[in-house]
Amino acid sequence: MTTRLACLGFSLLASVSLPGVGQGQGGQSDYAALRERLVTQEIEAAGVKNPRVLASMRATPRHEFIPGGFRQHAYVDAAIPIGHEQTISPPLVVAYMTEQLDPQPTDRVLEIGAGSGYQAAVLSPLVAQVFTIEIVPELGRRAEQTLERLGYKNVTVRVGDGYRGWPEHAPSTRSSLPARPRTCRSRWSISSAKADR
Repeated sequence: MTTRLACLGFSLLASVSLPGVGQGQGGQSDYAALRERLVTQEIEAAGVKNPRVLASMRATPRHEFIPGGFRQHAYVDAAIPIGHEQTISPPLVVAYMTEQLDPQPTDRVLEIGAGSGYQAAVLSPLVAQVFTIEIVPELGRRAEQTLERLGYKNVTVRVGDGYRGWPEHAPSTRSSLPARPRTCRSRWSISSAKADR
């Protein structure tokens, strides 16, 4: 059902025409303008107020984490397929989750479900370190390559099952769980610090 809804939603997106970004276009200045409009008209308007989070949303190039054929839709507030029946979360969801996490400059964040790597990229300038785990090998490797190419030096990606967390980097001071857990209480939550959110 989730996959069908995502595909339905994206089929509607495919008919949206974005000014300045068409097939074969989309310079960095175009993307920056679309990103600014997204943050102002969607994210701030929806009530996200943390200035550090808003600054990171303005600076993080979401289009770099989206397969090439879909990049023209990068700054629409919607989930977009990234392959393997997965999607990149809508920007408002990412901004809201990040604000609720209340990231601090000294935090070590454990993320279960790297997906495209976009959430980790948003967190990167807000914390000391991000450790992110992705169970789908192709997505994990792609996320790692994208993050490395874009220069996110404080993000470490691991391909594997995040159910047991990442003991080598425990404890974390914050935890993010964009992936759906098999149970509400998994072992990584026990190995994380009590301050985890």
